[in-house]
Amino acid sequence: MNKEKIGMILTDLRGGESREEVSKKIGVSVSAWQMYENGQRVPKDEIKIKIASHFKKSVEEIFYT
Repeated sequence: MNKEKIGMILTDLRGGESREEVSKKIGVSVSAWQMYENGQRVPKDEIKIKIASHFKKSVEEIFYT
């Protein structure tokens, strides 16, 4: 699992939404979301599921490509 690649995918998926909007909808802090996008941290499994659901993707598409 490449943290930097995941970060790029998450940034692309976020598109025009602000980090604040996405983090609030997913239930994580803005700083946590920023760390995910910057490749500093990988979300826990339950957060991966929320992220995938929010973006209407599978966990595999986002985190295991």
